[in-house]
Amino acid sequence: MPDAFDTRVLHLTTGSRETVRDLTADCASFLDEVAAGRDGLLNIFVPHATAGIAVLETGAGSDDDLLTILQTLLPADHPWHHRHGTPGHGRDHVLPALVPPHATLPVVNGRLELGTWQSVCLVDTNVDNPDRKVRLSFLG
Repeated sequence: MPDAFDTRVLHLTTGSRETVRDLTADCASFLDEVAAGRDGLLNIFVPHATAGIAVLETGAGSDDDLLTILQTLLPADHPWHHRHGTPGHGRDHVLPALVPPHATLPVVNGRLELGTWQSVCLVDTNVDNPDRKVRLSFLG
């Protein structure tokens, strides 16, 4: 029988440009292994000061719209106090205040309970650090 609490760390490379990366299949694969038809909660956490987790529609332009609005709300040419890294890197450190570094979602009968068009995504605007970790934790 699986433990009441199971966890896995995904190691991802996001590349050299801002991205919204769909993690839904990774979440489903993890739950297939650990949830075994049980109900509970899936927590998704990114332990980085410059990335976040979002639940949104992907593939129909919403992921690109999110990056566009973040560029508008957090312009790279703003005189950020946090100034190391590439120009505008200070905005990356403000991102988690708008796109939190975590989400906790219901699991019913071993499956992630998302709406029809919802996906779980990593939002990463930091082009200075393409190596990311995402922790998936199931509490049954």
